[in-house]
Formats: sequence, C-alpha cells, structure tokens
Amino acid sequence: MKVAVYPGTFNPITNGHTDLVERAAGLFDKIIVAVGTNRQKNNSLSTEQRVELAAEVLGHLTNAEVTAFDGLLTDFVRQREANIILRGLRTVADFEYEFQLVGMNRAMDPSIETVFLAPAEHLSYISSTLVREIASLGGDISKFVHPVVVKAMAQG
Repeated sequence: MKVAVYPGTFNPITNGHTDLVERAAGLFDKIIVAVGTNRQKNNSLSTEQRVELAAEVLGHLTNAEVTAFDGLLTDFVRQREANIILRGLRTVADFEYEFQLVGMNRAMDPSIETVFLAPAEHLSYISSTLVREIASLGGDISKFVHPVVVKAMAQG
C-alpha cells in the first residue's frame, strides 16, 4: 500500500493545498494530511480548527485522512506506517528550503522518500501567509480558499 504523508501547518488550508491533495489522491492509496504545529509561525487558527477545516474541505476524498501531529515528521511517518512524504513546490525559494528538509529527513530515516508536486499554475501564487495577511486587513480571500475557510477566518 502506497501511503503518503502531506505535512504542513495549513493555516489556513488554501485552494493550492486542496489541489495538491486531490491530485495526490489519484497517485497514492492513502494520503494523510498531517496538520502540524509550527511554533515559529503565527497561527491565526488553532490546530483543532485547522484539522476540522481541512477535513471538511477534503471530505470528498475517500482516501484522504486529516490529523494533527506534533514532533518530528519522520517519527510521525513511521508511526503511521507510511514511507513517503508529499511536499508542494511553488517557487525556487520553496525548492531550496525543501531540499534541505529532504536531506535532514533522509539522514534521520533513509527509508522515507520525498515526492514533490507543484500546484496547478493558476494556484501557484497562493500562500497561507498571504491569505492570512489579506484576511487580517479585511480583504476578500474567497478566490484563494474554500467557503468554509472564508467563514472561519472571518470569525477569527
């Protein structure tokens, strides 16, 4: 069984994230969307809210599961009996950072592979950070996220 873990803070889950998971759902038997806690980022939504929103947005996918995780990604991947980390790449800057992560993860567990997917071109500019900033300034984020996310961000 090919099980991939797609880690991220998903703060909030964007249409780019959704696109990636939808396409990955056709490539892997199971996708585990692992909503992580990143203490270095300003999380506008709690981990529980982010898990609930991602589960609702991705609920149409029968082979996708959304769960929270805290700790080392390689430990989580092993605990879930997966061996693939799925990551999204939007820019060259993303690649440089992700390439470092691949090396560190490989050093911690060489049996875990990383697979990169790029979002659809019309979604490649969307980032959770920019969506949070637009929302915090009262802007319309409906082009970038699912309607349930728009509502959650407005409530705040």
